[in-house]
Amino acid sequence: MMNESEIEERKQQLCDIGQRIYQKGFAAANEGNLSAKIGEDRVLCTPTLACKGFLKPSDLCTVDMSGQQVAGARKATSEVLLHLNIYRQRPDVTAVVHCHPPHATAFGVAREPIPVGVLPEPDIFLGEVPIAPYETPGNQAFADTILEFVHSTDTIILANHGTVSYGASIEKAYWLTEVLDAYCRILILAKQIGRVEYLALDKAQELLELRRQWGFEDPRNSSAYADRQQDICSHVQFRKTWNESDIRKSGFPEFHTSNRFPDTEALIEQIAERVVEKLRQSDT
Repeated sequence: MMNESEIEERKQQLCDIGQRIYQKGFAAANEGNLSAKIGEDRVLCTPTLACKGFLKPSDLCTVDMSGQQVAGARKATSEVLLHLNIYRQRPDVTAVVHCHPPHATAFGVAREPIPVGVLPEPDIFLGEVPIAPYETPGNQAFADTILEFVHSTDTIILANHGTVSYGASIEKAYWLTEVLDAYCRILILAKQIGRVEYLALDKAQELLELRRQWGFEDPRNSSAYADRQQDICSHVQFRKTWNESDIRKSGFPEFHTSNRFPDTEALIEQIAERVVEKLRQSDT
């Protein structure tokens, strides 16, 4: 168990991250919740119906690992059950951030899997990001939706709800949320311009190697995929969960080894334009 000074410092950290989340637009009004472990059987968490941008250390609650509130003048968030599930499964985790970053949440609403093999930072720090099935927030069924994924990733999109990220510190857990939402925003903007261009296979492999060197486990770095290099830009880890979560690819194409025209419609359109231009030239 932390001493009083350490607990007060942890409380202030939660308030500071809550302010960042609110200022970034990741949690409107009283949305979202944060937590941090302060002992083997004690977890600090944010109270229910509180704006994360204006939290004070005195607002925070303490619960035990069964979810019973043991300290705090305000009522603890009911979604702390989600946080406790993560702590039980991952002893290395000391902090959890749950919020509603709009661009990442849009992928959860659309039930669209996030592409891999597009940008360096998300490929290195996030890897493949799963989408957990929807459940009504606040109960144990909702908390259990992440169990399929929690050992394989530090970042999960919650279908039709938001995101949850976790790590060895509250700041690291928050960083994952920020990287994810920035990436999702770029994907949406690129799609509006025209198409998403995947990295060449050898460059994607270099990022996967960096991910390994920096200590991130990834099934694509295992012997099972040694002779399946083309799969490093595919969804190999969580595809089996797609039916349960009603995930389907519609907005972003599959990676193609040729990597030039992953969008068939765009290719057909370009060919048609060239044919028309040739016909015009022949008429003159």
